[in-house]
Amino acid sequence: MLSPGNVLFVGRAASVQFAEDRALNLRLIRVDPVSTYDGWIWLEGYVLSPAGEAVERRRIFVQVAGLRLVARAGSPAPPRLPR
Repeated sequence: MLSPGNVLFVGRAASVQFAEDRALNLRLIRVDPVSTYDGWIWLEGYVLSPAGEAVERRRIFVQVAGLRLVARAGSPAPPRLPR
């Protein structure tokens, strides 16, 4: 599921810091291989605007089970990404 280029929706289910208006869509660059707490990972990627353009590079700590796949790497991006 977690491959570079994938677009992930990161919301409250992934971490409380991304609740409500802080939710974001992230185009994944890489998954940090460092072992952390069970079920949690560090991700690096680009925050996407509603138009699908990269606007900020971020490194975030989230629960894997709370991530939602929006688009797979290599697939055409949807015209408007969910928020």
